[in-house]
Amino acid sequence: MSRIVILGGGPGGYEAALVAASLGAATTLVDSDGIGGACVLTDCVPSKTLIATSETMTSVAAAPALGLAGRGVPARPAGTWEGSEPHLTPPEVLSIEAKRVNNRVRELAHAQSNDIETRLRREKVTVVHGKGRLVGPQAVETDQGDVFIGDVVLIATGAAPRVLPTAEPDGERILTWQQLYELSEIPEHLVVIGSGVTGAEFAGAYRALGAAVTLVSSRERVLPGEDPDAAMVIEDVFRGRGIEVLNRSRAASVRRIGDGVLVELSDGRTVTGSHALMAVGSVPRTKGIGLTEVGIRLGSGGHVVVDRMSRTSVPGVYAAGDCTGVLPLASVAAMQGRIAMRHALGESVTPLRLGTVSSNIFTDPEIATVGVTQRMKDSGAIAAEVVTLPLARNPRAKMLGISDGFVKLFCRPGSGSVLGGVVVAPRASELILSISLAVANGLTAEQLANTFSIYPSLSGSITEVARMMRSEDLFAAFDETI
Repeated sequence: MSRIVILGGGPGGYEAALVAASLGAATTLVDSDGIGGACVLTDCVPSKTLIATSETMTSVAAAPALGLAGRGVPARPAGTWEGSEPHLTPPEVLSIEAKRVNNRVRELAHAQSNDIETRLRREKVTVVHGKGRLVGPQAVETDQGDVFIGDVVLIATGAAPRVLPTAEPDGERILTWQQLYELSEIPEHLVVIGSGVTGAEFAGAYRALGAAVTLVSSRERVLPGEDPDAAMVIEDVFRGRGIEVLNRSRAASVRRIGDGVLVELSDGRTVTGSHALMAVGSVPRTKGIGLTEVGIRLGSGGHVVVDRMSRTSVPGVYAAGDCTGVLPLASVAAMQGRIAMRHALGESVTPLRLGTVSSNIFTDPEIATVGVTQRMKDSGAIAAEVVTLPLARNPRAKMLGISDGFVKLFCRPGSGSVLGGVVVAPRASELILSISLAVANGLTAEQLANTFSIYPSLSGSITEVARMMRSEDLFAAFDETI
């Protein structure tokens, strides 16, 4: 029987353990933070739970646009809708109890962690709680002194928030995204440092929960790594909802001043607030666990270097998840772990295909993407035709009072094969699946266009944009959406 030892219990580790156990291997998982890792306990699950609460507040604030009124919900003039006016603060009909919100966030995260551990044990995976390190290519030692020998070892230790020496978190006023859930009150004024995915998600969520928010971005726009049209929509929404966005503004330092914080920008300006959230990226957790001592190659940023089969530079040692720096998504970590175990145990397996990975940013509206990007097309790296359909033309969107967003489709010239797409909409994370299926299976715009969609539905915009891709239907499709 093959022996598998896994260091780290996040998505890369626990998914690998489940695959290894299902293939008959004796599997041991060593974890120090709680099964599920940062993804379940301090990152994805808690942040999206908080965002779900904020979305409810946004929906309530938009009630007048749908003809609803009541105590604390002011009537809105006829003919206006949510996108035409500045965002309303949460109405008096609802009050936000930060302790209850954060307690629920933590409870759900721990419940998910317990569910995963229960499943691991049910599948006969040995779960060991403790800090581990490699003491040889096939040996992991815990801080209790136990040593576990494996024919195969998988490293899945994840990543941690990046800390700047001039802005060290104190857990009270200067915070990482892992420390937000200990707050007893919603911040009066939250200064978010960093306008990437994490910064944008929390900026939008806390504004919806009633906090004043200033977003400090060192780049020309928020979400600089995303589709530029999508980023523009989000920045416009942020400004419309009262978020102060400071573009081309780099934070030089953050320090406490009494019951607040002072953010000093590199150009000499300052920003004050009640709290500061440091959202300046993450670093791989690869130090002090014996990797270089056994010959595992690390990249310049400290990431474990792996190939598409998740193999490291040392035979028999694999790695998965954020510690590899491949793509910081739970779905990618899980796939890396599954691929590693199937390869190590002699099963047929397809190498990791990043071109078919879908991702989502949980702002409001959400941004979901898959495959070819606008940057690839504009640079000439990929030849693609592109069509964009504003969501405001969708009849279901009109019924729901949605005015922000769009669907964009990239197709191969000639054949019409779907190469990628972008969806900016509420629940874009659900809507992107049909485009992901088309990309992964080589479907054409013609096939997507001829697929029945529900009328009225937001997903109707996906089949509609596919019909627009066919030049002979371009004007007819435009007329049908008016």
